[in-house]
Amino acid sequence: MITTDHKSKVDKIWETFWNNGISNTIVIVEQLTYLIFIKNLDEIETRNELKARRGFEIKSIFGTKQQQFRWKNLKEMSVDERHQLFIDNKDGIFPFIRNLGAEKSMFATHMRNASFGITKPQLLDSVMDQLETIDMNNQDAKGDIYEYMLSKMEGGGTSGQFRTPRHIIKLMVALMEPSLEDSICDPSAGTAGFLVAAKEYIDQHYSFTEIDDHREYLDKKMFNGMEFDSTMLRIASMNLYLHGVQEPNIYDVDALSKDNSVADAYSLILANPPFKGKIDKETISPSLKNITNTTKTELLFLALMLRQLKTGGRAAVIVPDGVLFGSSNAHKGIRKEIIDNHKLEAVISMPSGVFKPYAGVSTAIMIFTKTNSGGTDYVWFYDMKADGKSLDDKRNLLVDEELFDAFSQSKGDFSAKKLEQMAQAHENFNLPQILDHYRYLKSDYWGKMHTKEGDVLQVQDTPDNLGFDKFMENTYTHNYSDRTSQSFLVPLREITENDWDLSINRYKEIVYEEVEYDKPEVILERILKLGEERNALIQKLR
Repeated sequence: MITTDHKSKVDKIWETFWNNGISNTIVIVEQLTYLIFIKNLDEIETRNELKARRGFEIKSIFGTKQQQFRWKNLKEMSVDERHQLFIDNKDGIFPFIRNLGAEKSMFATHMRNASFGITKPQLLDSVMDQLETIDMNNQDAKGDIYEYMLSKMEGGGTSGQFRTPRHIIKLMVALMEPSLEDSICDPSAGTAGFLVAAKEYIDQHYSFTEIDDHREYLDKKMFNGMEFDSTMLRIASMNLYLHGVQEPNIYDVDALSKDNSVADAYSLILANPPFKGKIDKETISPSLKNITNTTKTELLFLALMLRQLKTGGRAAVIVPDGVLFGSSNAHKGIRKEIIDNHKLEAVISMPSGVFKPYAGVSTAIMIFTKTNSGGTDYVWFYDMKADGKSLDDKRNLLVDEELFDAFSQSKGDFSAKKLEQMAQAHENFNLPQILDHYRYLKSDYWGKMHTKEGDVLQVQDTPDNLGFDKFMENTYTHNYSDRTSQSFLVPLREITENDWDLSINRYKEIVYEEVEYDKPEVILERILKLGEERNALIQKLR
């Protein structure tokens, strides 16, 4: 979570740009991205040098003639000498950046048009000095600072394009548990937040040796994204490069257009596609029209995911609530397609404050698997009421920061103490329970303790065999058939009878508490008594 101190420092950098005549926020973000990228390259090189001393074979980023481009050395130069290295288009820093990665890689292609836009030496000096005061050693802190920078971009939230909060991205990635065998895609990549989070998850859950064995695949094929904004293409490419992906595949294409012909290619899709946008009918890929005849982008992206996934591939995608209950033929058609012809597994309803302060939209996470042969039997619904932050524009953290950051970093092997802490924080932080319930439903322990409808069974077995040490206590004792709870199952038959409606309110049962009021004559007597007391006080004042 970004601190007030970090915010004020970023704001001060913004003010420095404005005071020097640069007011276009996209330009500011891009120039800051370049500087952070250069600073991070030096940090990566420093870590590589330490690994090399321990005997690892490491490929250096900077050659002997390029040591002057390292951040630590740039800081020691005079203001004018340093600025000259940035604006030199032949032997300077930017030709060096453009040539990073393989010669014909997409990274090299996107960076070809990278150009330095800070024309004043003193402005560069001031911005670099201010970046030095911001501690970005922690990857999450770096991500939060970067997200805060991006939030300042003009047009944020237009056409339904909202930046996804990092903890929601981490939840979705943890739910899907990406592996070293996955081919991962985000068809609306933006700054590559989902792909970066997937890479971080893999780094946390696999050893250096395992990752190194898959290095070529990881560098060239595992991470894929689609974006048609040239600035976002560069930012996404740099973001993945800094996270250890040498040749990220960020395609320069409108994902919904005829130009995108990718099909049956990916085993995992993670996305938050644009909401409420529309596209020219003539430009839509014909293969998408065959699935859903509409111009609404939120529906077309679901059709695109079904096309791009391999059989057996999974998707976790954020959709606006309208997708879940819309009554048009297109809305019903895409829901019917996913439910009848593939396997819909989960609908996680999120509170409208999740996207504040940028938007107050109500959204949900849909999780489904492409099967081409059906398979939907029971759909798991979860009513998220609290995401760990206040649901107003301030979005203040409501739980322990360490717990908030750590909930997604395990595959279910938390200590008993940590599981207890997560359970205790539930009222303000539902994400650990969401992750725990989903893992339990997908585990071998599920059938031992519950019927397929979700009722709890009376089982005589050892706690270890029932997974009691793997999950929070209220996970394996929860009644998943209880529609008054946050977490419950709904059978396919009922969803079909309701026109494939997936809104949680269609199935959730509301329990009203009976409130007893005093009889009217008692209330009137109380009012009369208050009147007498008031008159007595007025008389006393007179």
